Amino acid sequence: MNQNLSSYRIFYTVAAAGNISKAAKALYISQPAISKSIQKLEDGLGCRLFSRSSRGVVLTEEGTLLFEHVRAAFETLTLGEEKLKRSIELGVGHLKIGVSSTLCKYILLPCLKEFIRQNPHITISISCQSTNETLALLEDNQIDIGLVGRPHGQKQVHFDFVETIEDTFVAAKDYLRNLHARGIGRDGILSNATLMLLDKNNMTRRYIDDYLQAHQIRVQDSISISDMDLLIDFAKIGVGVACVIKSFVGEYLADGTLIEIPLPSPIPTREVGFVYQNSLHPSRSLDGFIRFYQQFFRAEGTAGS
Repeated sequence: MNQNLSSYRIFYTVAAAGNISKAAKALYISQPAISKSIQKLEDGLGCRLFSRSSRGVVLTEEGTLLFEHVRAAFETLTLGEEKLKRSIELGVGHLKIGVSSTLCKYILLPCLKEFIRQNPHITISISCQSTNETLALLEDNQIDIGLVGRPHGQKQVHFDFVETIEDTFVAAKDYLRNLHARGIGRDGILSNATLMLLDKNNMTRRYIDDYLQAHQIRVQDSISISDMDLLIDFAKIGVGVACVIKSFVGEYLADGTLIEIPLPSPIPTREVGFVYQNSLHPSRSLDGFIRFYQQFFRAEGTAGS
């Protein structure tokens, strides 16, 4: 396009009004400025667009051809502006979140339930994978925000603390009774039981492996499982001893379905929170979600800074 948009706006207004004086009033510019703009447009296109009449101006054949396209363009622009305005009024948007399946179920979903209720026109995409994979997706701008354990050495992301989590080992009462019948005391449970742990590429698994190594606990038999819900279910039916997040099995510990295994020392707690890029200006959807979860978890009594 060799001409600027303002020239076509003037041409469109004059053609629609059929009168330079009316167009000048509609555009809040002088008649000489309109005439000069039309002349410049005609010179640039190499043809006459208007013929003067007793009532004003009339489109030439060339002008009529151009007007049909210009009118369609401005109608499309007007429609786009109306849709954008309606989108802003409704809060339409798209939010892409990265999170592990465990944190998704126990921390993200309760928050999202209320957010979606308040923002029904925002489309939510959830990408479930490990913390390291979530951070990689965030770095590549494939997600807007992630829910992860506090990352270390990640200066390019902002971390919003949400909750402190504590890992522990649990088992069914019958499984522990069977270990005791085999002469295994409480200090030897972790070394002699079938330990059920998350997959090795999971950050939680690495954290637990470091703990076991630091306390010189040699694992004789272990099962790697990709999902913490399965760890909990397998522990409940007596498959072995599962490493789980304590708050996620609170009800089972309270009613005796699962028993917490005594440890040589407590497993250090970890911080969980939302991460997003420091350098990017957040979209309306992301900005609204950040403000929402900060208030949501503050009301829940877990959020910090």
